[in-house]
Amino acid sequence: MKRIEGRIALVTGAAGGIGRATAVRLAEKGAHVALADVNESGLDETRSRVERLGVRATTHLVDVADRAAMEDLVRQIESAHGGLHVLVNNAGVAVSATFEDHTLEDFQWLIGINFWGVVHGCKLFMPLLRQADEAHIVNVSSVFGLIGMPMNSAYCASKFAVYGLSESLRVELSDTHIGVTCVQPGGVATDIVKSARWTDDPAAAALRPRTERAFARMMPPERAAKAIVRGIERNSHRVLITREAHMIDAAKRAFPSLTSALVARGWRRAWTGIVGR
Repeated sequence: MKRIEGRIALVTGAAGGIGRATAVRLAEKGAHVALADVNESGLDETRSRVERLGVRATTHLVDVADRAAMEDLVRQIESAHGGLHVLVNNAGVAVSATFEDHTLEDFQWLIGINFWGVVHGCKLFMPLLRQADEAHIVNVSSVFGLIGMPMNSAYCASKFAVYGLSESLRVELSDTHIGVTCVQPGGVATDIVKSARWTDDPAAAALRPRTERAFARMMPPERAAKAIVRGIERNSHRVLITREAHMIDAAKRAFPSLTSALVARGWRRAWTGIVGR
């Protein structure tokens, strides 16, 4: 996009993490922001931070997996802001379980938010984006949208799907004023692990605190947000965030089978160490 100042941006999953940081970064660039999430207190905190930057902000309690709620959100945004220029489909959740232990209900819950939330955002807000003189869609995938990881089958499936959807959209919209960026972060210090649903397996219970501690030491969301907004400004095809995301991307393109084999070997060693067999 040539200009972010004065534009209207909608960020889903804006109550914390990458969503909050991206909303704040857009506000620092002069954009007015609409903040969507299911966490009301988190939204209020994000709104407070944004408004201190001198721009207009609105909050919207919405489940992105709910089609009717997202249709109503379109009406809310049009009424409150008069249009939309930047759509950041960021809302996401995680489930940590092997595929065999993964319930179908949890699978449906995760796909509803991580994938259908993106579909709803792109599809339902397209008319407003078409009306703008220039617009941009950001779909947040993951490094797990590049490589399959154990204990994350549903998450990986959803993030691979977001990557594929974004690729198709970018091609279809290539001759329009609407840009599309797919973001694939590696480890970013968000609460996604703390809020994740975990299997009842005792070994997984032992793994959880280790994972939470590891995530707390990862890249601050503010650094990820700067990369995302820079991607909007440059109309980037993809934005890879963190060193490991770049390494995994390169390895998967150069040595796809070997990379998967190394992940499997590392997983077997780690899981054996946890369960003691």
